[in-house]
Amino acid sequence: MCGRFNITHMPGLQGLLQRLDIDLELPEPRYNVAPTEDVVLLREGRADSARWWLVPSWAKEVSTRYSMFNARAESLASSPAFKHPFRQQRGIVPMSSFVEWRVENGGKQPWVITNAAQTIAVAALWDVWEGGNEPLLSCALVTTEAAAAFRPWHSRMPVMLTPQECTQWMDNRRPIDPRDPMLAPTLKFDLTLYPVSPAVGSARRKEATLFRPIDQAITLPTSALAANA
Repeated sequence: MCGRFNITHMPGLQGLLQRLDIDLELPEPRYNVAPTEDVVLLREGRADSARWWLVPSWAKEVSTRYSMFNARAESLASSPAFKHPFRQQRGIVPMSSFVEWRVENGGKQPWVITNAAQTIAVAALWDVWEGGNEPLLSCALVTTEAAAAFRPWHSRMPVMLTPQECTQWMDNRRPIDPRDPMLAPTLKFDLTLYPVSPAVGSARRKEATLFRPIDQAITLPTSALAANA
């Protein structure tokens, strides 16, 4: 987790960009974005296209041998691949929703997860690999243990930042303690979840129609700990 997400109508994106002082035209809708595809990466006052699968600057080659599209919050300060980006190369990947699968009736049912603003700012790390003909900018999404309410869907979830946390996370002049509450397994805002067609399991399928709800939506309320912070 997180292994797929969507970039569609994001009403809250413009406010986020203004807060971070980044000039970006709203991206074209994209569905079923998968690891190794290009994504929008916000960093250091700019927006770039980056490969969603981190390639460390010291890597000998571009490879998918190791799962580098996610970075566990618990090991950010110790992982050889993530500790330097965690100190100096933090960014944000905006998305309208992400997809998670859970076992139901003996099979895996995909669910779309979003919020009221249909704009989720996910903490990311980035690096630049210069071993090829051109520099390669790549990134990984930061994940944490799942909040209690989210555990029926997955044991982990992306680190979803509040507007205030976005500013803090993007300030690479100041270190962040890996025990910072922003990385804790809490829901900081209500999440809406609804099941969609199992056909989204194929990363080649990009049709918007596949993401229509096939049953009623469920709301996961904000964690009490986050609400009282």
